[in-house]
Amino acid sequence: MNTAAVSKPSVVEVSQQKSPVMGPEDILVEMQACGICGSDVEKVFGQYGQPSRRLGHEPAGIIKAAGGKVTGFAVGDRVFAHHHVPCYSCHYCSHGNETMCPKYYESNLLPCGLSEEFVVQGWNVERGGVLKLPDSVGFEAATMIEPLACCIRSWKKIPHQAGDSVAVYGVGPTGMMHIMLAESYGLDKIFCLDVNQFRLDFAKKFHVTDAIHSADLHKREKIMSVTGRGVDVAVVATGNLAALQDAIGSVRKGGTIMMFGVPSAGASLNLDMSSIYSREITMTTSYAASDDDTRLALEMIRDSQVPVQDLVTHRYRLQDSQKAFDHARTGAGAMKIIITR
Repeated sequence: MNTAAVSKPSVVEVSQQKSPVMGPEDILVEMQACGICGSDVEKVFGQYGQPSRRLGHEPAGIIKAAGGKVTGFAVGDRVFAHHHVPCYSCHYCSHGNETMCPKYYESNLLPCGLSEEFVVQGWNVERGGVLKLPDSVGFEAATMIEPLACCIRSWKKIPHQAGDSVAVYGVGPTGMMHIMLAESYGLDKIFCLDVNQFRLDFAKKFHVTDAIHSADLHKREKIMSVTGRGVDVAVVATGNLAALQDAIGSVRKGGTIMMFGVPSAGASLNLDMSSIYSREITMTTSYAASDDDTRLALEMIRDSQVPVQDLVTHRYRLQDSQKAFDHARTGAGAMKIIITR
């Protein structure tokens, strides 16, 4: 079977691999579609904080085989598979920090989601890491379950109420999902900022108050002129720390900044902590998603609460993974890029 992996910096190699060995509690999935995530791009081209050659954690496909002890699933089922599943019994899990659970990192798709076939380990299968797809949810929409779940998890950490305002820094695919969620949660004024004009124009198709280029010297004034006090919430959906600095300047006193994008390893920023302290600004982060979050994401997609399928702009075949990642890196004329068999 063909599998894509990072062979060296900036190089994605598609090579023939032996099919992984299945255990009696495992299932084998034939991948139909898998999205490219910003963290995948960082693994290939950047300095990802958690090094890994594995690519693809947004896969959807069809069950090709099931171990003898597997119950609840059958060959032919259309499924989404979550790559990490926590234990729900350790200290981290009991405090709501499921993505910090040691077992979370041990559970993986084998060899990875960006493969013609992959094995979902019994640990994942038994603990809700595999979701059957309703007929109304296509494979491409299903690839959006995991990134949407990550966004949902971050919003669980953000104090917000109907009528609030938000600025989303970085309007790539997950930035757009944050915009969709903000609208579904009833936020009234939604600003988006990016250096990519295509993505800003793309965002204008949705219910945004203003789409502002990050190089605009008056970006803060534009936000302040509408809100009067700054935004209630700032979501930094990019690893560019200059956006975090801008977010600090745009959020109101007592507001919240969500650091959602993936920064490079060793990235640092000089902050005036006295201003953050005196303005009572809350800064928080959110990493990945649990299978509880993925279930909620699937429900929202199924019920058409978030039109994630509208984000897909380009599709590549698995053998063209290098071209797909090169395109994702530039973001030229693209929003969500999907890889298929």
